[in-house]
Amino acid sequence: MGLELYLDLMSQPCRAVYIFAKKNGIPFQLCPVEVLKGQHYTESFTQVNPLRKVPALKDGDFTLAESVAILLYLSRKYKAPDHWYPQDLQARARVDEYLSWQHTALRSCCTRAMWQKLLFPVFLGQAVPPETLAATLAELDRCLQLLEDKFLRDQPFLAGPQISVADLVAITELMHPVSAGCRVFESRPKLAAWRQRVEAAVGKDLFWEAHAVIMKAKDIPPAEPAVKEKLGPLLQVLLQ
Repeated sequence: MGLELYLDLMSQPCRAVYIFAKKNGIPFQLCPVEVLKGQHYTESFTQVNPLRKVPALKDGDFTLAESVAILLYLSRKYKAPDHWYPQDLQARARVDEYLSWQHTALRSCCTRAMWQKLLFPVFLGQAVPPETLAATLAELDRCLQLLEDKFLRDQPFLAGPQISVADLVAITELMHPVSAGCRVFESRPKLAAWRQRVEAAVGKDLFWEAHAVIMKAKDIPPAEPAVKEKLGPLLQVLLQ
């Protein structure tokens, strides 16, 4: 059995894994998992990833969960160019620093912004209190400022002069609120220029191929009652 990647391109970390694998010519079988249909709860998927989350990797008898672990596994196994995850101690530490920060910072507010602004009202038919959305967007703005000031600074990419996995993880996060109509890059020329560099480094066609599904999220039909019942309680944390 060859490499299998279980992905839902509605998911930001899945998009990062997808772009990385395609950009680096890594041969894999795409195994689609539609989270909004609850497919990550099926018995067959649970055997691959008992955590019931995407992305997931299956390489022969070896299975792996968590997007960062998957990115680094692919980088090492397929000997991706050094700039993706540098051998230099301090350059690698900068990538690690961003990857450690983003889980509870940028990812959290980007996910909540997208759900509160788009998926709760459109997919679940659930109104979001205006003050809740306003607080989330204010937090997103603070994270964007930190992204610029702490990580990007005056360099081309987040960890230095070349693109790294940190940039892939960051841009896929930011496209989440963009898909919901948030003007993430407006009035932020430094961040907008970085986004253009990332797209150019990845390749425009691949970049938009990976983001085609999320950019059509506004057209998702309302959830079936059974899906609402299954997902609703689990998503309440996104309203906090």
